[in-house]
Amino acid sequence: MSPETPPSFRATPYRTVSVIGAGAWGTALACVAAAGANTALWAREADVVGSVNAAHENRRFLAGVTLPEGLKATGDLAEAAKAEAILLVPPAQFLRASLKGLRGHVAAGTPIVLCAKGIEDKTGAMLIEVLAEELPEASPAILSGPSFARDVARGLPTAVTIAAPPGVAERLQATLGKAGHFRPYVTDDLVGVALGGAAKNVYAIACGVVMGAGFGESARAALLARSFAELLRLGVGLGAKPETLMGLSGLGDLTLTATTMTSRNYALGFALGTGETLASLTGEGKPLAEGAFTAPALIMRAKKHGVELPVAEAVAAVLAGKASIAQVTEGLLARPLRTE
Repeated sequence: MSPETPPSFRATPYRTVSVIGAGAWGTALACVAAAGANTALWAREADVVGSVNAAHENRRFLAGVTLPEGLKATGDLAEAAKAEAILLVPPAQFLRASLKGLRGHVAAGTPIVLCAKGIEDKTGAMLIEVLAEELPEASPAILSGPSFARDVARGLPTAVTIAAPPGVAERLQATLGKAGHFRPYVTDDLVGVALGGAAKNVYAIACGVVMGAGFGESARAALLARSFAELLRLGVGLGAKPETLMGLSGLGDLTLTATTMTSRNYALGFALGTGETLASLTGEGKPLAEGAFTAPALIMRAKKHGVELPVAEAVAAVLAGKASIAQVTEGLLARPLRTE
């Protein structure tokens, strides 16, 4: 093997992987993992376990997609936790409870790969910080990037970033990279990957509002650029690497999430822009738009570091009912002119 061979190709893939959380995204990631490892998909719902094992389909959350025959579902969390690597997929606001449930079942040093995107709303903690608090014995990792579950599950080309300590990152890359359509890049910048995945949801809501309100494509492009500038400022304040935020898990994910109605956050913003109320768009039985929870938490975190986020603050104000879209738009346009 030549000296130029990338480290990931010299790394030993993990033999067993468990995916905790059998929603659309967890099921898609289980399809990816099954290409390179013996993979178990843990589901809370008995009907999901049954349909995956009997019909090779997650009829509840990812209907119409045929799953690999080797992928097995289980409702036994202790059994799933025995895997060499664990992909943890519950929504950000449920992550702490999920980690508490894994206590006592996960061996020390096991990579826990966080696959949700957000910031804990009550504490302002990033998800990697929640992991460190609840399972400090685990090896922390995070997966993020421009990726929709159905695209990944259907085998469409997708690229993401995996952040983890050196050695662990390359082994995860070697494992998940076995699925030829799924291209993971690696970094040790957990802060940058965590922040990019969380903040982009807030800015996607803003871009959706712009289009729903009829402000036009030029306004959305300008807002997207200024949103990314805010993300970079906050990232520097938190110690993230700028190059991480300019990559897949920052700019790449922001571009995808803030430009298509497939994004729940963009769709939420669009509906708000047309005059619908937040109450009518959220609640039981409605798709979760993580940015609605993340906006105030992002502001909380930015204030701790003395970073100003005008666009994110405008989104938070609209979501909280403290200002109308017309008022925050007027406020943003009235800000002093300055150099870029």
